[in-house]
Amino acid sequence: MDRDEFAASIDHTVLGPETTWGDVETVLDGAADHGMNACIPPCYLPEAADYENAPETIATVIGFPHGQHAPGTKRDEAVAAWDAGADEIDLVINVGRLKAGEDDAVAAEISDVVAAVPVPVKVIIETALLTGDEKRRACEAAVDADADMVKTSTGFADGGATVPDVELMSEYLPVKASGGVGSYEEAMEMFDAGAVRIGASSGVAIVEGHPESGDGN
Repeated sequence: MDRDEFAASIDHTVLGPETTWGDVETVLDGAADHGMNACIPPCYLPEAADYENAPETIATVIGFPHGQHAPGTKRDEAVAAWDAGADEIDLVINVGRLKAGEDDAVAAEISDVVAAVPVPVKVIIETALLTGDEKRRACEAAVDADADMVKTSTGFADGGATVPDVELMSEYLPVKASGGVGSYEEAMEMFDAGAVRIGASSGVAIVEGHPESGDGN
């Protein structure tokens, strides 16, 4: 994977509860300057849409971080994010519903969001909270709902992306590995396991670790 292709597969991310517009500006600048995408909180999408140095692709999160919003709220949140300029949606599933065996409800919720917006929807299944069987059922729900991608983690549960989880999830849909990926070498482990996208707050360091990066530009 050459440097440009590699960078375009990284979602440079800032999603913490104390995130300011200044933090988002820094991430947008880093993403644009290094050829990455950005993933930012939905409240800052209007400013990001008008920002001069924004990257080509801006993702945001829906039902974040616990996935327990009412289904209609998630749908409306996704539509509002798209209207505000989001190019991609990262949607958190309702883990409690999945654990209770309510797979149809999980799939229906995802399907509502997918049908409501004309942009790619990545489904965050929060792997650290799931058993192997639950991970498969979550991926099956995403497939049934016609989602575009499955994503490992929000970064707000103990544990993040792992090679075994990426390998399992890639049997179902393209995978975004997110949570705990902080270097070029770790990113390549995820790509080698089957990921097609990486979500990381350390995006600049990851891209600058690529052998072709030189000075990072």
